[in-house]
Amino acid sequence: MEVAIIGGGAAGYFSALSVKENHPDADVTIFEKTRHPLAKVRISGGGRCNVTNGNKSISTVAKGYPRGRAFMKRALKVFNTTDTMTWFESKDVPLFTQEDTRVFPVSQDSESIVDCLLGQAESRGIVCEFWSAIESITPKDRRLELNFSRLDLAPRSFDKVIVASGGSPTSRGLKWLEQLGHKIVEPVPSLFTFNMPDESIVDLTGVAIDPVLVSIPGTSLKERGPLLITHWGFSGPAILKLSAFGARFFHDTEYSFNVRVNWLDQTNHESVLNQLIGVTAEHARKRLPNIRPFGLPERLWRYLLAKGGFSETKKWGELGSKGLNKLAAVLTNDSYSVSGKTGFKDEFVTCGGISLDDIDGKSMESKVCENLYFAGEIMDIDGITGGFNFQAAWTTGYIAGKLE
Repeated sequence: MEVAIIGGGAAGYFSALSVKENHPDADVTIFEKTRHPLAKVRISGGGRCNVTNGNKSISTVAKGYPRGRAFMKRALKVFNTTDTMTWFESKDVPLFTQEDTRVFPVSQDSESIVDCLLGQAESRGIVCEFWSAIESITPKDRRLELNFSRLDLAPRSFDKVIVASGGSPTSRGLKWLEQLGHKIVEPVPSLFTFNMPDESIVDLTGVAIDPVLVSIPGTSLKERGPLLITHWGFSGPAILKLSAFGARFFHDTEYSFNVRVNWLDQTNHESVLNQLIGVTAEHARKRLPNIRPFGLPERLWRYLLAKGGFSETKKWGELGSKGLNKLAAVLTNDSYSVSGKTGFKDEFVTCGGISLDDIDGKSMESKVCENLYFAGEIMDIDGITGGFNFQAAWTTGYIAGKLE
């Protein structure tokens, strides 16, 4: 059996290895459009490679996928996060789990993962051909013919083909698969930070707050977790998760919207007000900047006081009922204007791709083109940060490689 893998990324290599595990006698060739296989693996996690997520609950892990949650929940029953860790550690790549449940190689170097995958592929006779971008696929006599973008490469025919070419920034990049009859869900960016060029809070660059509750007025979008103030706006896990779950909404607004911040992650206004009343009773003669009742960073505390119109010389006992309510509102219902986005580091993630309606979740085979399979981000599946996108690559690649 001759098998072609389109794409030399995480999903491509893992599906190739799965093919050899399930079909040892198969001839497997990976076609990579660049000269640099596993490029995204190398830069992941700041060069450390966030291999997977350490949570063992399939239901919990599945919640990390804004698109494809039900699809991934079924797939994870076949190959889950524990299976991923076991696989790499059995190949002499020890892993460790951080407190935030992200999993990294003990070496703290993504090359450990890259070397493992390349070494496993070489030992099993898997060939990777570079500079081999695919122009189109043509079904012929129950086989699939690959046509290359390079004019000097003749068409090649295979029994099975697994497409693991990664996400495309535009629908145009998926035209070759649409021509086979697949429905394309328009790709849009996911996992990005918020640009706030008109907000003075950016002067607090480097200030981190954990946890906060961020939400988008007029929608059900809200997330809690750490927030980082940068020189361009807001970043951190809470913002990245919000950007992932709201990817299509933000795209439709052309990345111009308001974000509401509850700096205390406390939603009961009366409770916050009572805490402030308690501070007033205990520190009536002290100035507002000198007492930080909720442990907020000093620079942020002073900024919020100024934003609320409170003088630095004002004493707690001088606030009165109106002042206390106003301060509670600033702390729990703060609002900022967002105008634009910035990609998160070097990690490019899209939502969109091949519609899951066209893919058999049990085998990853196309429902519209026999002997064609999919793995990884080419499908309309994407995860939040924390190892979820790589886990989708390992899981779908493993299942696709069974060629069932």
